[in-house]
Amino acid sequence: MTMTPRERFKRITQFQEADRVPVDTGSHVASLHRIAYRNLREYLGDNDLKNGDLILDRMVQNVIPDEKLLQRYHVDFRWIAPNWVNMVDVDSDKYRDMWGITWQHMIDAYGVQASPLENATLADLEHFNWPDPEDPNLWKGLGERARYLYENTDYVLVADSIKGGLLTKALQIRGYAQMFADLVGNVAFAEALLDKLLDLYKAYWTGFLKEVGPYVQMVYFTDDIGGQQSMMISPDLFRSLLKPRLKTLIDHIKSQADVKFMYHTDGTVTPVIEDIIEMGVDILNPIQTSALGMDTAVLKELYHGRLVFHGAIDVQQMLPFSTPEQVRYDVAKRIHDLGRGGGYIVAPCHNIGADVPPQNIEALYAAAHEYGAYPIQLDHVLSAEDRRPPTQAEIAAQSTVEKQERRPRRPRQ
Repeated sequence: MTMTPRERFKRITQFQEADRVPVDTGSHVASLHRIAYRNLREYLGDNDLKNGDLILDRMVQNVIPDEKLLQRYHVDFRWIAPNWVNMVDVDSDKYRDMWGITWQHMIDAYGVQASPLENATLADLEHFNWPDPEDPNLWKGLGERARYLYENTDYVLVADSIKGGLLTKALQIRGYAQMFADLVGNVAFAEALLDKLLDLYKAYWTGFLKEVGPYVQMVYFTDDIGGQQSMMISPDLFRSLLKPRLKTLIDHIKSQADVKFMYHTDGTVTPVIEDIIEMGVDILNPIQTSALGMDTAVLKELYHGRLVFHGAIDVQQMLPFSTPEQVRYDVAKRIHDLGRGGGYIVAPCHNIGADVPPQNIEALYAAAHEYGAYPIQLDHVLSAEDRRPPTQAEIAAQSTVEKQERRPRRPRQ
């Protein structure tokens, strides 16, 4: 029986199998770079494919995919992003955002060039020109669009992230080096900044969900805490400074609307996944398989029934440098590992970059549709080694990381 996207989403988030694994793309950290989109349009020979110049996120230079492309790829989700307001061009390759952060163009995206609170003191936080979380221009037109999609389509509707999170925004607005130093050497300032950001984000989400809350099924929050080989901050710092504030924010968001909460963090986060679950996270994104320890078979074994996984299709190594056949194989592997028994949404683990061949984009979504049908039967596709369940030693190794990281530390002498 064919299900609607919302029926499919409800089943898999209850850890039950549906007719197929849901497919997603189109958020501000999981769309297509404008160059990748242009190359795909040329490869498809489809000049009617729109939105090549409609930028979703100026920083990463991705686009809002055309509805025609979303339907081609059987995408179950439609994303509703806040309007970016008070953006000022500094010169031809710099702009300043509503937080006062200056962004510099570098190759094919933008990076932080100047942070307005880099030299601030604790007293300066009270006098800083913070953005207005009640600015109606942030939400202008979004309620109407959400209502139209809710009443006229069966897609899963998602309130996209109000760009950045508590740690991410603190790093950007304070400066990465200075904020990392504050977290261990100037904790009073770090906590005051995080508390100010928490208050702002609570107010932002209140306004956003007042407009779209009756219509959306999920909200998305981005706040990177993981790096390639380890976490960006220690698990202890995460638990003491971020976890309680994130839980407060999640509780607040869920009090505003009946939604699933999806939490985005790149990199390896294995030491704190139990904490992430305790915060009230329903769906973890993006499952960066190129980062240390993010083994999809082990993650499924450890957290199935408690955490839905979203993403896992690597854009860092696999999509740019594989053949279409290898892409199809990797998609099959992730569906096999994460999709059995529900609890998985196929998606790229970040934006599809300019270096990804269009043939591989096509292979990704074709494989997701072909291999994602329930019951999942991939014996004819995957090797016996890739179909095997994780060993007890592999599971124990992953569990040991969390247990060791959660063990109380002896105070320094």
